[in-house]
Amino acid sequence: MFPTVTAEKSPAVDLYLDTLAKMLTRYGFEGRNVTVKFKPRTYEGYLWNLLRVATRERDIRIVESGEFDAETREVGRDWPADAETMVGLKRLANVRMALESVIEDGVEGDFIETGAWRGGTCIYARAILAAHGVTDRTVWVADSFQGLPAPDAKFEADAGDQHYTKIDLAISLEQVQENFRRYDLLDEQVQFLKGWFSDTLPDAPIDKLAVLRLDGDMYASTMDALDALYDKLQPGGYLIVDDYNAVRGCKLAIHDFRDAHGITDEIHDIDWASVYWRKS
Repeated sequence: MFPTVTAEKSPAVDLYLDTLAKMLTRYGFEGRNVTVKFKPRTYEGYLWNLLRVATRERDIRIVESGEFDAETREVGRDWPADAETMVGLKRLANVRMALESVIEDGVEGDFIETGAWRGGTCIYARAILAAHGVTDRTVWVADSFQGLPAPDAKFEADAGDQHYTKIDLAISLEQVQENFRRYDLLDEQVQFLKGWFSDTLPDAPIDKLAVLRLDGDMYASTMDALDALYDKLQPGGYLIVDDYNAVRGCKLAIHDFRDAHGITDEIHDIDWASVYWRKS
């Protein structure tokens, strides 16, 4: 166990972390333009993906006029045009709860997110550690930084998955690092694991984890992270699954892994998509 440290409860800490959460999600900051999202497997969506692939070196997007929807942004149901994260306020609050809990309880280990997009959730994790003066934990940012892989025939649950066609999900390592710098949070307590999870996670130089956050969408990505990292999650640590109720393959991977390892810890809802449990 790490020495027990009380996660400071102060108006200044709350103000900083609450304001940062709103900024990272652009909650109330984004204005009237919202990114247009085409439904998968539609003619319009297919043409848009062709255009994006043909011009993948350019940052282009389609936006439309729209009022900011606070409830939608709170639970991460839309796709912010410019935010560092799309998870919404409730899921960021869950990250804060988990990190402050392991700090107070002295649970050993670092924080990792497998699937970081623009880095916003990891930026928030680093901010939480900074706000509480924690200097002995690392935030690990694991991502291919080139989007998701095409479905592997090895896993039937991923058959037909189209995440690999969404180059909006392919954010470079350099851009994510720049996002950390924007908030003055890029330092030695932030480490990056670049590559497919099956390549980077098994030999990652991580000793112990206190919070393991999965955001790999697919069955394979979810299972790769669990196989490599779950044993490093310490008792009292938190396992968070971003896509549990949003992507069928992800949910199936969670239950296949739990069944195979006899895990019965209670699963708790965060919002419409995400869940967590605390490792017993």
